[in-house]
Amino acid sequence: MTTSRRKFVKDALAATVLTTIGTPLILNAAGRTSHSPADAHTAAPFEFKQIPLPYAYGDLEPNIDAATMDIHYNKHHSTYIKNVNEAIVAENITFTNEKDFFSHASSLSAKARNNGGGAWNHNFFWQSMKPNGEGKPAGRLVDVINGSFGSLDKFKEQFAQAATSRFGSGWAWLVQDGVKLKIGSTANQDNPLMDNSEFKGTPLLALDVWEHAYYLKYQNKRADYITNWWNVVNWSEVARRFS
Repeated sequence: MTTSRRKFVKDALAATVLTTIGTPLILNAAGRTSHSPADAHTAAPFEFKQIPLPYAYGDLEPNIDAATMDIHYNKHHSTYIKNVNEAIVAENITFTNEKDFFSHASSLSAKARNNGGGAWNHNFFWQSMKPNGEGKPAGRLVDVINGSFGSLDKFKEQFAQAATSRFGSGWAWLVQDGVKLKIGSTANQDNPLMDNSEFKGTPLLALDVWEHAYYLKYQNKRADYITNWWNVVNWSEVARRFS
């Protein structure tokens, strides 16, 4: 076979491969073929999702009123979801999950960080409550609470203090830090998962102390809101989060 004929056969085979596969191929340095980067799948950006409310708006009555729950969920929370997802697209934020998003919170814009916190915190908050709460924790969780704070009553006192002393808007938290439990608070929509949070840990329980969470029913009586909130705490969910 002449050189020109061998070249013709080689070119014909290459053309057949391209026609059969239907996508451009690149011959790499090792003589292997790979799809062109232009053909690679581009993953959709990560999005925050608003969970369905686990109960009806009026199911936490009389501790939290239906009107507050309706406005809180459909106005405030939905706005956080909308705004953070807009920021993710507009700012080309490429984190693939909530953990990575919050562990890099210090690098995010105020819009992304604040609305991302509001989106996640409220999903966590809704699941921290249930109609006719169990009243107190059980099992290993109550033992660790007693060991960490002295008693359940002392735990509630310290938690209430964190919630009432948070100046302005924010959240009170029970978190796990290694083998210990800690109580603290964060400002605005910050949470303990953020790398720049003033209070860190793995969240177990959260209380929203923004005025929109209680003002329709309790006006300026935040302490009354906190006292009644214990009646709807979902201790089973808190125990599930505890490891």
